[in-house]
Amino acid sequence: MGKTGSVNLLFALLALSSGLPAAAQAGPVVTLREAVALAFDQSPDRRIAASEVTSARIETRAARTALLPNLSFSEAVMRGNDPVYAFGTRLRQQRFQQSDFAQNNLNQPTPINDFTTRFSGSWVGFDSWRTELQIRRSDLLAKSAEASASRSDQEIAHRVVTSYEHVLFASRYAEMARHQEQTAQSLLDASESRVQAGVAVDADRLTAATNLALRQQESIEAEGNLATAWAELERAVGAPIRDDQRQLQVFAEKHFDPPAIEEAVSLALRSRSDRESLMQQVGAKKAAVAAAKAGFGPTVDAFGSWETDRQSFAGDGGNNWMAGAELRVDLLPAARRDELASAKATLQRTEAASDAADQQIRLEVVRAWYAHQSASRMLDVARASVAQSDESLRILRDRYDAGLVTVTELLRAEDAQRQSATSYWQAAFRNVVSYADLEFAMGTLNASNAGDLE
Repeated sequence: MGKTGSVNLLFALLALSSGLPAAAQAGPVVTLREAVALAFDQSPDRRIAASEVTSARIETRAARTALLPNLSFSEAVMRGNDPVYAFGTRLRQQRFQQSDFAQNNLNQPTPINDFTTRFSGSWVGFDSWRTELQIRRSDLLAKSAEASASRSDQEIAHRVVTSYEHVLFASRYAEMARHQEQTAQSLLDASESRVQAGVAVDADRLTAATNLALRQQESIEAEGNLATAWAELERAVGAPIRDDQRQLQVFAEKHFDPPAIEEAVSLALRSRSDRESLMQQVGAKKAAVAAAKAGFGPTVDAFGSWETDRQSFAGDGGNNWMAGAELRVDLLPAARRDELASAKATLQRTEAASDAADQQIRLEVVRAWYAHQSASRMLDVARASVAQSDESLRILRDRYDAGLVTVTELLRAEDAQRQSATSYWQAAFRNVVSYADLEFAMGTLNASNAGDLE
């Protein structure tokens, strides 16, 4: 799918005005699974990872070219009267005559042209398996890049899940803030009526006005947070979303069944693609060390050439060929010793990085596992708190209408109810995000199962 087509699909999925009431809204709702799929199609981070994989594969193919023979062609033209050049050129052109042995012709030859056509080639027949080891190194690095790209996909999915849930929570919070603002306005209107009726003092009206100002500030802040959340989702998806084309799923409480912590750690050590990438890098560094050791061994090269020499470009001339083989052994391999020492140091650093990554993975899984356990328990507590605060507020409103409590007591109950509701939705948000964090830490979050968080 092209970029323009994907953006149009995103707009089609989100084609609904966000200002309409939920019951009156009509049109498609973009699901979390669809948002992740769009991000995989649009995200520039994924294109960057794909280009790195392509580069690694190209380097692998380039490493294999060392097994092929080198063949070259050249066409050259020369003119001169250098005695050695003139003597040899006549021999190669097969134009040498008895008169060319004359002393004047040898010492002061006339200038001669030489048009040379040459084909030459060489081939490394044996290099103590150094080339094969370098090919193995490049293959392992390509696999490392593929594993790294897989982890990049998981990062994209995790970013979309977090941003998506953030928009849902911010939308719910903005809705609550607007409702609280309307409630505060109604309370101010009621206070003014009660003051005019002589059943309340003017301090009640001032308290209600102050409460309305605070609720208005909260509503403004909530709208700003919502706009920021949409911007984060646009960044995660990789495509802009117009304000009049936004509709996601309804924010609701979700429940998950995570594995035991020991199983989660074990699964992460088996599944994390970034760990697999490091393991492939370790293998590549070991191959590099072996290749550096092979550099101390002998090398056997084969070479050959064929050429024609002519007095003019289109004229006749002589031709000759030459072939041979060469055995080379480096008797003073100081540079190769440094190369081996560097390869060993790089291997040690990579192995240490792999060990550190295992420890970091365990820490990330443990942290995410307990964070999700805490979020799940906090959700249960917040749910009970909402029920209690709702009932308390209902009772205080009835008593206020009956003139049995002051507006300050009513506002205190409303604050408690608002805090309970906010805490509940924050707990619901953290419950989902913390489970996504756990899936990401275990290395099991991907495009196919991200929708399970819906």
